[in-house]
Amino acid sequence: MLVEEELTYRIRGCVYEVSRRLGAGFLEKVYERALLREFELQGLKAKAQVPLKVSYKDRVVGEYFVDILVEDKVLIELKPQEKILPMHEAQLLNDLRMSDRRRVGLLVNFTYPKATIKRLTV
Repeated sequence: MLVEEELTYRIRGCVYEVSRRLGAGFLEKVYERALLREFELQGLKAKAQVPLKVSYKDRVVGEYFVDILVEDKVLIELKPQEKILPMHEAQLLNDLRMSDRRRVGLLVNFTYPKATIKRLTV
């Protein structure tokens, strides 16, 4: 059984709705705000630009920001680019490793002709 399967299914529906209505070509911030609105309309709790700390050998050495966190369980990384690169996947996997109890992330690319979503787990 997939981790957070029902929740990621609902998130995918929201992503495809935003993609269907907005299409490709906007900046990441536009998609972020549209997704937050769609999550709200679908009754999902979501926050943008959530700070997470990076620890190394029991000491905080930095901080980074997750694009969107849904229901405090699923990380979403937005990339409105021509294609997803391996470094984008590595970024999301690092985010998941550093976020303690979150094990599922979605890499979302708002591209033509429709959004693509890659599910990653740790």
